[in-house]
Amino acid sequence: MRHKRIALAALLFAAAFCSGQSAPSLQAETANPANPPAASTATAGAQTVSQQTPPATPAAGQQSPAADPGQGQSPSKESPSKEAPDAKAATPADATSKDRLFFALPNFLTLENAGHVPPMTAGEKFKVVARSSFDPVQIVWYGFLSGISQAENSEPGYRQGAEGYGKRYGAYAADGTIENFMVGAVLPSIFRQDPRYFQSGNGSFAHRVGYSVSRIAVTRTDSGHQQFNFSEIFGSALASAISTYSYHPGRTLIGMSSNGTPVYTPSDRTLKNTASVWGTQVGYDTITLVIKEFWPDIRRKMKKQPH
Repeated sequence: MRHKRIALAALLFAAAFCSGQSAPSLQAETANPANPPAASTATAGAQTVSQQTPPATPAAGQQSPAADPGQGQSPSKESPSKEAPDAKAATPADATSKDRLFFALPNFLTLENAGHVPPMTAGEKFKVVARSSFDPVQIVWYGFLSGISQAENSEPGYRQGAEGYGKRYGAYAADGTIENFMVGAVLPSIFRQDPRYFQSGNGSFAHRVGYSVSRIAVTRTDSGHQQFNFSEIFGSALASAISTYSYHPGRTLIGMSSNGTPVYTPSDRTLKNTASVWGTQVGYDTITLVIKEFWPDIRRKMKKQPH
């Protein structure tokens, strides 16, 4: 079964790490008494300005000029048209991340501690999926998976040797690319769903595992609502059907028997095999979501960073 060993090993690594972690303690933030309040400083400045400008004395027989409504206001008060200094507009860079799973595999669609983030346009969805699918690390990753497949002689229609390895490599690269675009760009653009994974980061280990697993069936729409994850379920099904009935081996002649009868490998282009590949892909994606949920904790532990 494709990806089974690698995905299972990664899950066990994440589970072993997280089960040994204690719940993070919350520390209340205290104000720094050495910093005086900004309002007091501004008020003192206003008093100094008013003291340096004495009121003009009207000449005899003249009326006092009308008071200027703009005078006497504290310079610390800003015009209502000005924005607060801490206001920050969302930028397109906030839509994705630059993170990598285990410091290698692209993890650009995972957001940590994300509050309000702008929705992704269809163009942004295609761009980030293309950046992930054609990342140089993927070349090594597909080569590693192809080597495992060749060692196990999975899909014997590809045969052995350099030619068989090349066919397996091409199949893995095509499978990953098609599945990434279907689940992360094509169907999310059609159904207007958000392909990103929003990490929970809170609660017990069981709660976070449950949350991450549920994201296979439930996702966020571009408008911020919860919806059935059509992109994952239907996208992986379409990718499985395309790969199974196009470039994966069918009934292949591999030689002759001792009595001269042709020997063929069974065809992989069957509905049963398509359903098996679909289930395997959904299971692999589920395990990947669990790893994405706990990867920030693993990364902080490895870098010895505070929570």
